[in-house]
Amino acid sequence: MPTDITLHMPPPNEKQKLALLEKHRYVGYGGARGGGKSWFVRWKATLLALKFRGIKILITRKTYRELLNNHIVPLLSMLRGIAVYNKSDKCFTFANGSTIWFGYCANDGDLGQYQGAEYDVWFADEAGQFLESWIVAIDACIRGANDFPKRTYFTLNPGGPSHGYFKRLFIDRRYTEEEYAEDYAFIQALVSDNVALMKSQPNYKRSLEKLPPKIREAWLHGSWDVYEGQFFEDFYDRPEHYEDRQWTHVIEPFEIPEGWKIFRSFDWGYNKPFSCGWWAMDYDGVAYRILELYGCTKTPNEGVKWTPPQVFAEIHRIETEHRWLRGRKITGIADPAIWDAETGESIADVAAKHQVFFQPGDHKRIPGWMQMHYRFAFDENGLPMLYVFRNCKAFIRTIPLLQYDDHKPEDLDTDGEDHVADEVRYFCMSRPIKPAHAKIADQYSKTPMAMFLDIPKEDIKSVIRRPGLEIIE
Repeated sequence: MPTDITLHMPPPNEKQKLALLEKHRYVGYGGARGGGKSWFVRWKATLLALKFRGIKILITRKTYRELLNNHIVPLLSMLRGIAVYNKSDKCFTFANGSTIWFGYCANDGDLGQYQGAEYDVWFADEAGQFLESWIVAIDACIRGANDFPKRTYFTLNPGGPSHGYFKRLFIDRRYTEEEYAEDYAFIQALVSDNVALMKSQPNYKRSLEKLPPKIREAWLHGSWDVYEGQFFEDFYDRPEHYEDRQWTHVIEPFEIPEGWKIFRSFDWGYNKPFSCGWWAMDYDGVAYRILELYGCTKTPNEGVKWTPPQVFAEIHRIETEHRWLRGRKITGIADPAIWDAETGESIADVAAKHQVFFQPGDHKRIPGWMQMHYRFAFDENGLPMLYVFRNCKAFIRTIPLLQYDDHKPEDLDTDGEDHVADEVRYFCMSRPIKPAHAKIADQYSKTPMAMFLDIPKEDIKSVIRRPGLEIIE
């Protein structure tokens, strides 16, 4: 292999330079469209391969086609005479023994190619498209008894199946007992940081600016609170306006008037998290989520699983001690599945033993999601039919992260953390409302042409009375 070949690296922009210099165990880079992420992956991998003799590097995308277009083909040109590519192994080999391998993961079956493998550095390009379980499995391959750096680089955009996982790590910086904050670093790169792209495609930023507001916030400004595929994009959590009930759903708690009705909604997880929410409803039918109890696999203090008796004992304690609930009549609504008694005693039976009673909820999914959308909708004054007290953190955290089902786009993807959403729809279905724009919908039903012509009802007859068009009253 020739030894007199020079590799010319174009100057990185400021954000790419920061990413190239990062040495944390886990590095997140990106956060918006057009941030120069693929360029970073190719050059950082190449620089590591040239610096460390015998280092083993892995680059992944969801599909092989994406790997080919975004990395393999550009590297074939970039590394001509510097590294040899083996098509069957999907690997570049350098003269110093370093290697850059390529892998994909579109389903659980693809994880087999990483079983028993060892790499020193992993570049997970567009990592948000991977499931969290895939990320954990592949990251376990970053090991080895050598002195090479052990790092994982994630290039990211808001959205995708692991949106919540990366938002927790890099944006919210909330860590489990097995994770350490000092291992993580995030560099946000926006399209405006990509000087090369701005020069070659000056209209690209304009195309992002024309997108619908929520997608624009994610793709152009890198907002992790909104993103493509978000199921409840009509839920607005605006912390700076907690005291204002206009154009927001999350508000500061207040004392519940005596005359308001109180409800409890419940979803039992069956080896998954359970969710219980308490609601107050005012005289106009506006619902307020005032309290919640959300149980993961372990209790906060005891380090053991929540059992059904523990859950309902805690619910009973809250209802007998909390000033908003104590002495009130509470109507409970739950998933009908809690009445199943295959092992002799149902979840509903256990609840009743602790004086916690429910009635079966209507668990139809699509109508339930629509009722949630109806309540999230703002009227002409910017007021919705559902509010959430700021202390209901499980609702505020999980509802924005839920995504559409790829195979049934009118439904929610059940792989997400949907336990709060399930009990909320049981509640909403127990007190259904009409959509905020019911009057408009009724107008269209009487004069369907108005829907397509988008004209006022009072003008519809004069416009439609043209040759070849007929009004059917």
